Amino acid sequence: MTRVKRGVSANKKRRAVLKQTKGFRWGRKSKEKAAKEALLHAWSHAYRGRKQNKRDQRRLWNVKIGASAKAEGTSYSKLVSALKKKNILLNRKVLAELAEKEPQTFKEVIAQAG
Repeated sequence: MTRVKRGVSANKKRRAVLKQTKGFRWGRKSKEKAAKEALLHAWSHAYRGRKQNKRDQRRLWNVKIGASAKAEGTSYSKLVSALKKKNILLNRKVLAELAEKEPQTFKEVIAQAG
């Protein structure tokens, strides 16, 4: 069996970890052990944040749709229910966009849902 020196691969691994911790504070950007620990936490927070962002966006869309629906004399829940009954397949993202940027089109959608 030939001898394998591991310096190159170990340094490559170390450099990769420290490259990802660029911008971290204190020893977490330069000390390998602290950097690995910080990255584990950072990645778990990032994962959770991606899920949280989706929830926040949907909540914002609902608020925009609800506010515009109230201005037109109906409630959010009645509007969404009417859209489902009439089989109008507009998602909340599109409805919120219409409510904010195209109020006339949003009024027509409400009229169609009627």
